[in-house]
Formats: sequence, C-alpha cells, structure tokens
Amino acid sequence: MGIKYAVASGNKSFIRPTGYTFPTGLSVAVAAGPTSVDYLVVGGGGGAGNYGGGGAGGFRTSTGYTITVATNYTVNVGGGGVQATTGSNSVFDTITSYGGGGGGNQTDPGIGTPNLVGSGGGGGYSVSGGSGTPGQGNNGGTGAPFGSPFRGGGGGGSGGVGGPGVMPSNRAGDGGAGTASSYSGSAVTYAGGGGGANFNSGGSALQSVGGAYPALVGSSPGGGGTGGGFGTPAPSLEGTAGTVNTGGGGGGLAPLTNPYGGSGIVIVRYSGSQGATGGTVTSSGSAPANFTIHTFTGPGTFRSNTLSYSVN
Repeated sequence: MGIKYAVASGNKSFIRPTGYTFPTGLSVAVAAGPTSVDYLVVGGGGGAGNYGGGGAGGFRTSTGYTITVATNYTVNVGGGGVQATTGSNSVFDTITSYGGGGGGNQTDPGIGTPNLVGSGGGGGYSVSGGSGTPGQGNNGGTGAPFGSPFRGGGGGGSGGVGGPGVMPSNRAGDGGAGTASSYSGSAVTYAGGGGGANFNSGGSALQSVGGAYPALVGSSPGGGGTGGGFGTPAPSLEGTAGTVNTGGGGGGLAPLTNPYGGSGIVIVRYSGSQGATGGTVTSSGSAPANFTIHTFTGPGTFRSNTLSYSVN
C-alpha cells in the first residue's frame, strides 16, 4: 500500500509519518515567489506649451507592498504628452501615478488639478502654473508678465516646484527637480519638470533649463531631474523632449518642434533570486543583500510564483 501524505494548513508543506525518510529521487519543494515587493511607478511627462514647460509624471514609490502568489498584477506604462497635453497614467495593481500636466500656450495656464496630474505644467506669460497632486508631484511655475521677451514658467517636478519666469532678468522658469531612485540597480533621476520657453526675436534673453541638463551660457542650472531642456530665444534652438522612461516634462519653445514629455516606467523588485515573471528581469547586488528587478516600459503582467514540487 502506498504512503499517504496529509497537507498542513496554511503553508501547504508535506507532513510525513514519524521516522519516515523520503525515497531517493523525490525532491524538496520549490520555494514560492515573493509575498511583498518594492515598487516605483512613474507617469508619463506632460507635453510643453509654446511657453510653459511640461509637468513631470507622478512619482510614487514604496517598500513592503503585499502581494499574493499565483495572482496576476496588471501593469501599464504611461506615454508622454504632446503639445500642451497631459501625459498618460502608469499603473501597478491599485497604484496609479498620474501623467504630468501640459505646459501653457501664450496666455493659457499650465494644466493641473482637478485634471488629476502628477506635477503641474508651467504657465504661459502672465498666467499661473498648474497645481500638482500631493504625494506625486508639485506645482508648475508662473509665467512672467506680458512683455518682450515672453517668459514661460517651468513645469513642476517630483522633487520641487517649477521656476517662475523672471523680470527684469528676462529669464524663463527652470523645470522643477526630479527624484533619484536606485530601484533599477543604479541611481536614476525620475520625474523632472520641463524648462519654460524664453522667446525673444532679438536673441538676447537668458535661457531656462529643464531636467538634468547642464548649465548653458548665460544661464544657471535647472532644478535637476529629467525634464525637457531649455526654451531659447530666437534664432531658435529646439526645446528638448523629456527623457524616455523617466516621466520628464517636455521643454517649452515658441514655435514648438519637439514638445514631448518622456514616457513613464514601472519597476518592481524584491530581495533574493527570481521568483516571479513579467517585464525585463535583471538583478543587483550579491546575496544576501541582492534584489531581483522587473522593469516594465510598456504594458504587462507581474506574477509571483506559486509553491510547487518536482520529482528528480
């Protein structure tokens, strides 16, 4: 007669009779996947307006988020906004990071709440920036009063508000600071606001800076982050799009040629070796302080492994 095994309640491990030894060839149980993870969810950056820089996508991160094995968790990654439009949301399970608010055109304010944005877009000249969502981002900067040159506000970033257009220095607003995270395995700055445009047909105005771009001649560095580059006086240099997969806002420029916000990203990580599927899987560190990292740059599904047994 074969030996019957009971199943223990809760952990599904085998119970063997006292003194019984497993026969040769029967393997031990394969460990289940993680039951908690760390996540980083960044929404798509907002598109720049003619003057206002795009707001950064929402930035949300946490550790010890409880999940259930053998359960599918939906992931969506938001795209960046185009001209003066809001970026798309990024989602992991019930965690949603809103897209960044679009920057303002001419006399339009930057897009912000109640439109559910991460960080608010920078305002056009003489108007305010959009409001960001607390816990996800910050407000966009106000454009300088009407005049020549025209100075838009910088888009808000996850780590700081967008800078205002400034008189009489003829400076557009810098993009708000982003926030650094090492969840990818190395330090990356996410969700910086786009710099506002500074348009002057005479070509003598100072420039604004967005994202992690370096200081330019006649300007000071922006607040940091990964937002779009400066808008410039004519003769025009293009404002720079927000960096892909960072949720950076687009850099303002009149006329616009490259106003796009950067796409978002979702990263899920847990300690130890791989025990789940979904996204691009990498690792960092060495045991016992190592992590398995699942990176999503598009839609997908994250699933933690279930407990299983095998026979050699």
